[in-house]
Formats: sequence, C-alpha cells, structure tokens
Amino acid sequence: MSEPESTGAQKALIQSLRDGAPAELPQEPALPPAEGELTEDRALALLKRADLPAETVEQIAKNGAIARNRKVKLALLEHPHTPRHVSLPLVRQLYTFDLMQVALRPAVAADLKMAADEALCNRLETISSGERLSLARRASGRVAGALLLDPEARVMRTALDNARLTEPLIIRALMHPAAPAHFVEAVCHHAQWSLRREVRIALLRNEKTPMAKAVEFARGLPPGLLREILQNSRLPQNVKAYLVSALHPGSKPRNG
Repeated sequence: MSEPESTGAQKALIQSLRDGAPAELPQEPALPPAEGELTEDRALALLKRADLPAETVEQIAKNGAIARNRKVKLALLEHPHTPRHVSLPLVRQLYTFDLMQVALRPAVAADLKMAADEALCNRLETISSGERLSLARRASGRVAGALLLDPEARVMRTALDNARLTEPLIIRALMHPAAPAHFVEAVCHHAQWSLRREVRIALLRNEKTPMAKAVEFARGLPPGLLREILQNSRLPQNVKAYLVSALHPGSKPRNG
C-alpha cells in the first residue's frame, strides 16, 4: 500500500470510529503518522477492539502524548495483543492503586498480574500507612500475604481478613524469620485460620507462638508427628521438651 493510500485508510478508520460506524481494520497499522492526529478518545476506542493487531497497539504505545494517559495505559495492559515488551515496562509506571486494579482484572494476563503484584510488594515500605491499610483490605492475596508482616497491627489484622488470602500465604508468612509477634498472636486466636491443621503446624514451628497455644495445637497430634514437627521448630528447647513429655508421657523429644 502506497503512503497516500495508507494515510487514507487510516483516516477512514479514525472517521468511522468518530461516527460510531463499524470499520474493517486495514492490513497496515491503523493510526495516523502524526501524533497530533490521535486523541485519547480515539486511542481508547481502538483499544476496545479485541481484533486490533499488535502492530497497531504498539503504535499507540509509542505515541508519547497519548500513552502517558492513565486510561490509555490501563487499556494497553488489558488488551490481549499488547506485546510484552510494551506492557511489562508500563506496569512499573502505574500508580499504586492502578497496580492493584491491574492485578485484579480478569482480562489481564497472569504474568502481568504477577508483575503488578510484585511491583506493589516492592513499594510497601515506601507508601503511607493509610495506603497499606487500603491495600490490605482490597488487594490480591499475594499483596495481603506480604502485609501480614507489616509492623502496624491494624494493617496486619486487615490483611488477615482479606477474602483473597489463602492458607499457603499465611504459612509462608509464619515461617518468615521476620514474622512479628503480633501477627503470630493474631493467627493463634483467629476464628478461621487457627483451626487449620497446616496453620497449627506452622505455628508450632514458630518461636513466637505462646506456650498455651502451642500446648493446645500439639494436643491433637500423634506423638510421632509432633516429634517430627518439633525437630524443625524454632520453639525454645524447654518448650519442645515440655510438649512431648506432658502431652505424650513416655515419649522423648529428639534433639533439634
């Protein structure tokens, strides 16, 4: 297609979008060469088309004046044909709560959601307490799992009640060397998580678990399993010895 014909096809597409009429996408990228001819509304209208080819999506992303727009960035990330060398750098440019939305949107690819979660987790130490509290309530399970280690108890407690939080994320946080005492205590008394067998086992491996709760959790375990758990536990040695001898007389704790 010659340059005049290509420009004419591009302008025809833009005009059809403006008029609300359907138009077939030309084989060439359907954008005008001059940045001034593309507006935010036209870019967003184009990006709503699932059949938009990757070349055209990339042209929108290369239009600096348009691609800096927040709505356009989100639309680029959600479009199924956006190349990864375009979308992944865009993730790092988003504001905190836009990252949260990207990670939760069903239309966004799994690897982009993971990148958004990772970017959020990397920012947790630099954002305000109020923002962390909001993320603890609304963000993905992965972000909530990271906020279980938050130094503020109110943020941690909110994350612990996040509907997207899963048992493996809680166990991972309990096994983290930096797990704060207020988090361990909260899990011990949580109406839902404290009843889970695997969570109880993780608590028996954490040195900050109160002795009364350790006794409660150990009471229902077979002697062999309890000894195995305590062998790799960070509980004080005297506590481990007490749990085995008091709950299962005649059993001897292994050194560990």
